Amino acid sequence: MVRQLLIRGVHLLEAPGRPSRRADVLLEEGVLVAIDPDAAALSGPACASADGSGCWFGPALVDPHSVLEEPLQGRAETLASLGEAAAAGGYGTVALLPWAPTWRDRSERLGWRWPDPLQLLLWGSFSVDGLDRELAPHADQLAAGACGLAAGATLPPLDLLERGLRLAEMGDRPVLLPPRDGSLAQRGVVRERVEALRAGWPLDPPGSETLPLETLLILAGDLPGVQLRLMNISTAEAVARLRRQARPPMASVCWWHLVADSGGLDPADDGWLLEPALGGPADRGALIQALADGVIGAVAVHHVALDAEEELLPLDQRRPGVAGHGLVLALLWEELVGRQGWRAEQLWQALCWGSARFLGRPEPGLAPGTRRWLLFDPDHHWRWADSPPGSLAANRPCRDRQLKGRVIATGLSDPSGWVLAADRPN
Repeated sequence: MVRQLLIRGVHLLEAPGRPSRRADVLLEEGVLVAIDPDAAALSGPACASADGSGCWFGPALVDPHSVLEEPLQGRAETLASLGEAAAAGGYGTVALLPWAPTWRDRSERLGWRWPDPLQLLLWGSFSVDGLDRELAPHADQLAAGACGLAAGATLPPLDLLERGLRLAEMGDRPVLLPPRDGSLAQRGVVRERVEALRAGWPLDPPGSETLPLETLLILAGDLPGVQLRLMNISTAEAVARLRRQARPPMASVCWWHLVADSGGLDPADDGWLLEPALGGPADRGALIQALADGVIGAVAVHHVALDAEEELLPLDQRRPGVAGHGLVLALLWEELVGRQGWRAEQLWQALCWGSARFLGRPEPGLAPGTRRWLLFDPDHHWRWADSPPGSLAANRPCRDRQLKGRVIATGLSDPSGWVLAADRPN
């Protein structure tokens, strides 16, 4: 039986601020035992080896906000299936929004956990039942372990918002707020751009984001002690406004807004219906540049699962959202590293270290004893439809596409499921 595995010559991403380097890593039953081990650490007959040339070994990724509605009996997703999907995609930490039929707005509804080494964080709710009529018990939720407070899909009314922020029961915990006004969105499917006008799609004007953003920036200036977080920035106009702010709050962007836009997505593809709405090529370019410059600090999966029945409904009757923890690293590597010329360290900053800071958590690093690592092969070809399912969600984009780049091993999952060819030990 193989107990130890030496992966030779990987590109190592140890911690934020450190350049990548070539190294050998020694694993034992999924645990990182040593980096560049000496001969004494190798236990002879029980140690196999694998060639890691071209692969990247780094800390597991962090998802700052996603949605899971029914953790136990969900038809579209369950706590177990989401954990499998997250681990397969290299995500060691996922923070769930309180959005659910039974809104998670009180301490007794914040007890969900994953087994180690996966880490499940729960956002508490800003308002009772997410209805934006009265404040939820902020202090009670935080005392029960909530990682912060989050609003629903649209910005709460100003009077409720300001009252909750000035009470300051959240202390130094983050408060996640969407710069979105649903009444201005006009049920639009995509942003009001030339490409969308030509296609005849129902349009969502950029003002549905920029006007509530102005409110949030004013509040951030008035209440500098509150750790405001902006959820899912999606337009070039919002990026321009953040650039003019001296010290803007930390902001996130949904990963799908970085790889798809209304000018390049095929009308038959999944991924058209999002909240906030999908933008045009200029929006996507502005978001990518803002992420590179640090104006946007974190990339969220913002996983919203639909079951097979709901996925068959017409767009105007379907809930918005895409699923895809297993796709994020592959498609963003292809877009940002392959096409935009990013360094791997920049991508990990967006998907791991920046997302941890967004949540107010320590930035992950690699150290002996951890299982929270992943091995990514940028040249591995695969099809999502042929891989183990993990997620139950039906709204997974790129299901039939040939993909390049995959997490081939991770300490988050059973080694029997790794896609890694190892030499047999002598």
